[in-house]
Parts: sequence; C-alpha cells; structure tokens
Amino acid sequence: MSTVVFLGGGRITSAMLAGLRLAKTRHRLIVHDRNPGKLRDLKKRYAVAVEPDLNNAVKRTDVLIVAVRPNSVREVLRAIGKAIGNIDRPLLAVSLAAGVPLRLLSKLVGPHVQWARAMPSPLCRSGRGLTAVTFPRLLPRADRKRVRDLFVGFGQVVEVPESKFDAFTVIYSCSHGYHALATLARTGQAAGLDRKTALLASAHALADGIIAWREGNDSLDSLLEEAVTPGGIASATVTKMDAAGYGRAIRQGVGAGLRRARANAGK
Repeated sequence: MSTVVFLGGGRITSAMLAGLRLAKTRHRLIVHDRNPGKLRDLKKRYAVAVEPDLNNAVKRTDVLIVAVRPNSVREVLRAIGKAIGNIDRPLLAVSLAAGVPLRLLSKLVGPHVQWARAMPSPLCRSGRGLTAVTFPRLLPRADRKRVRDLFVGFGQVVEVPESKFDAFTVIYSCSHGYHALATLARTGQAAGLDRKTALLASAHALADGIIAWREGNDSLDSLLEEAVTPGGIASATVTKMDAAGYGRAIRQGVGAGLRRARANAGK
C-alpha cells in the first residue's frame, strides 16, 4: 500500500477519487487544496484524508498527483521545492497539466523527483475511462508499472510518446462527445422533435455505432459503407455535412487545442 497525494481538489481529482473508490483501491488517498470548501466536500463524498498544509501533504506522499491548472504548475512546484528536498525516499510524481512537458517539470523541482505525465478523462469516475501516460526515457521500469497500475484501476491505459502527447490530449476529450450530442440534439429540436426525444435519438445515433465498432471485428470503413446506403437519408445527410465543412471544422478545432496546449509550456 502506498500513499497517493493529490495536489488540487478540482473536477479531475474528484473523478479520479470516484474511480479509485469504485475500483476498491488499497492506496491511502490524501488531497491538498487551498480551498477549505473543496476539501470538506471531497472528504465527505469519498472518505479521503485531507491536508490543508502543502508541505505536510508532500512529506506524506509516495506518489504525488499534480492536478492543478497549467498556469498554476510553476507556483505549486516552487512552493513545494523545499519540502521535496527534505524527503529521504524516492518520490514519484505524475502531472496532469496539459501541455507542460517533462523537461520543465524536472527543472522546476530538481533531481529529487521522478516524473511522469498522464491524461485521464472525467469518465474515469465510471471505471470506463482511458488514460494516456508518457514517461522519460530513464524512468525505472518499476515506477512505470506503479503509474500504470494506479490508472488501470479505472480503465484502459495507453502509453504515448511525449512528442505526440498533446495531440492525444486534444483528440481524447469527452467534450467532443458532449459537444456532438448537444449539437445534434439541438438540430433535432429544430427539425420538430421535443428535447427528450431529440437527445435520445442523438445519443443512440452517436453511441451505438461506436460501441458496435469497438466490440466487433469490422473495419470502420466497412461500417461506414454499410450504414450509408447510396441514395438514402443517411447518405444525403452526411454528404451535405461534409460539403458544409464538417471535417474542416474538426481540423480547425483540433489545431486550436494544440496551440493552446503548446502555449501552456511557456506559462
């Protein structure tokens, strides 16, 4: 059993705690946040220990999860630098801050800490999430396993090279699904459906095909051909969507997300 300390009590911490509780984790879980209200809420909801003092939280940790906004990473890591230097055991830290590279994390706290990066989704609260992880080349195999074992508790884990990590971060977001659902449902309402029926039809339209592809052995291309009969309603719909710039809109959105992630490295 090891002690996992979360720096930051926001939404992703809450989702991870829910997933770890669902997986019946044996880790000791501690949360630090400067907001007493967040700590009270997390303690009540997930029966975790809370530690309002940052240095005390760091001193108790075996695995440190840095779950703060990218623009707060420098401030937090500089604040804990002295405490980390006084720890007489190996410390493994995992940053969830999008766009902040391993080289910068190491520079901010020095050689006392071994770093990894991870990108879980809020869906990890359901035990059906996916987490991307990336490691520096010299991180020991045992530490890599510790990170994977922590995140596999609430879903699949995939290792991605850091050079491609930002692209994965932008593409892998449950917000894409929520955005598509909301947009399709609003269009359904405009076409005459009530909101409940529009949401139901849109959710099945988006989810059923994806689940069938994930659980089956058919290629995506073959499923597209099967689903869109030439001259049919679906064919007319998707052809017009493509002509209107559907693919271009996706590419522009992803490009903006990548630029935002890369800008985080300079904050």
